[in-house]
Amino acid sequence: MTSAGTDRREGKACTIGSLVELVRGQLHAAGIDSADQEALWLIEHATGLPGLQQVVDRDRLVSEHEFALVKRIVARRTDREPLQYILRTQEFCGLEFEVNPTVLIPRPETELLVRETVRHLARVPHPMLVDVGTGSGCLAVTLAQSIPQAKMLAIDVSARALETAKRNAQRYELEAVITWLEGDLLAPLRGLGFERAVTAIVSNPPYIRESDWPGLQPEVSRYEPRTALVAGLRGTELHERLLNEAIPYLVPGGLLMMELGLGQSAEVQALLRANPAYSSIEIIPDDAGIDRVIIAERVG
Repeated sequence: MTSAGTDRREGKACTIGSLVELVRGQLHAAGIDSADQEALWLIEHATGLPGLQQVVDRDRLVSEHEFALVKRIVARRTDREPLQYILRTQEFCGLEFEVNPTVLIPRPETELLVRETVRHLARVPHPMLVDVGTGSGCLAVTLAQSIPQAKMLAIDVSARALETAKRNAQRYELEAVITWLEGDLLAPLRGLGFERAVTAIVSNPPYIRESDWPGLQPEVSRYEPRTALVAGLRGTELHERLLNEAIPYLVPGGLLMMELGLGQSAEVQALLRANPAYSSIEIIPDDAGIDRVIIAERVG
């Protein structure tokens, strides 16, 4: 982009319309698939003008301050910083969540984990739920709102992620409803009296293989927290640890519910079937037909 407030291609002050075209061109050149729509969102973020208003006011001149803001955030996006981190928000299950580089950006497929948890626990009075690896708090907050009679615990190994999750809970007046614990997987529950007391443990654990990391989109590999994504050589290391650590805490008939990565269903099913503590394994595919959620019941 050119000096603030001017479009050097035309040699005159920059209008909203010419700014939209300029930003679209830069985003397309950077290889961003949804460049046309993202241009409108970025300009709205900088100027406060919604997309429709950008069309109506296309002949309005852009101030130097507005131009400078647009220039700065477009540079971030063309460097492939995720749009969600620039806008600092992501929608999940109809709610808006603050996101930043301390937390994984919530994905639409994770909403399936929420729907299945609500479906399985709809008739359970006062269930106790544990969200492992809460990150932005998207699971804990949506479940606390969807099952208001539940007792909710949210765990993350990152103190900074927990700060973000708490702010998201505050937005929906749920911070005090959720118990926040810092630590690795279920380690924070030790000694707190939760043995054989938890109705369901839900988790979207890291499940990317080490070998897959270099091939990920730059938005992911450059900016999202690696510890929230990479599990190890197999990609199922965290699933295996979690299914073992969950055993002492689940009530008889309690549920372990985990999100799966592509091609991981058979391996995680085998791990569960080899463990006598579990029975009644259920697989839930996502809209693309990929096995996305695995649900295992704790035996009595």
